[in-house]
Amino acid sequence: VQLQASGGGLVQAGGSLRLSCAASGRLFSTYYVAWFRQAPGKEREFIAASTWHSGITYYADSVKGRFTISRDSGEDTVSLHMFALNVEDTAVYFCAASQIVRIEFPRSPQFYEYWGQGTQVTVSS
Repeated sequence: VQLQASGGGLVQAGGSLRLSCAASGRLFSTYYVAWFRQAPGKEREFIAASTWHSGITYYADSVKGRFTISRDSGEDTVSLHMFALNVEDTAVYFCAASQIVRIEFPRSPQFYEYWGQGTQVTVSS
């Protein structure tokens, strides 16, 4: 599975941004797709995940109600819609995928086998 993240940029606090993750390869075996972020000097942080085929979603408390993860209809693309952005959302954002079914939504980076390159999101005050 290959993943390509895009859509990052500079946005003012309170603004919105949409990130996209284009997926290719053996997608029929993909079970989860997720977004993580990593700010300078911090560990990679789970943001949101979705099951690839059924669209069940799970969010970190820090973004619940502000971010939405969705698979674009008819496309092998997963989007992350981000609203009400604040400076604490500044980070490099990564999309990831896993083909391993788990009892709970995987929230640790170690549980994802495939990663896209990061895309920078900068929120200015």
